[in-house]
Amino acid sequence: METFQKPTESELEVLKVLWQMGRATVKQVNEEINKTKDTGYTTTLKIMQIMFEKGLVSKNADGKQHIFEAKIGEEDTQKSLLNRFIDSTFQGNAMSLVMQALGNHHASEEELSELKKLIKQLEKDK
Repeated sequence: METFQKPTESELEVLKVLWQMGRATVKQVNEEINKTKDTGYTTTLKIMQIMFEKGLVSKNADGKQHIFEAKIGEEDTQKSLLNRFIDSTFQGNAMSLVMQALGNHHASEEELSELKKLIKQLEKDK
């Protein structure tokens, strides 16, 4: 992955739409964002222009419309943001994050089962 530019909250909203849709116009992205939050078209346009300048999205002309596509992957972005969060908040100690999360959340049987599977897989991979 290229040098990671941390997306802002607004940029993450746009990226989520692009990850879901694949490719989209500003209008399509704005319509999706407006399903959960009132955002003006020009605001979405400006955010996407900045994202293009930062290298977070690509832009191709299709007639008069510009089609945008995420240049950074969802999983890579999540991993990078999580690693930065762990480093800055938990001094790089992922176990502290896990213990804090589990201590503040009543895990369902399904979640506990998934955790057990993950632990078994991690032990197997050693």
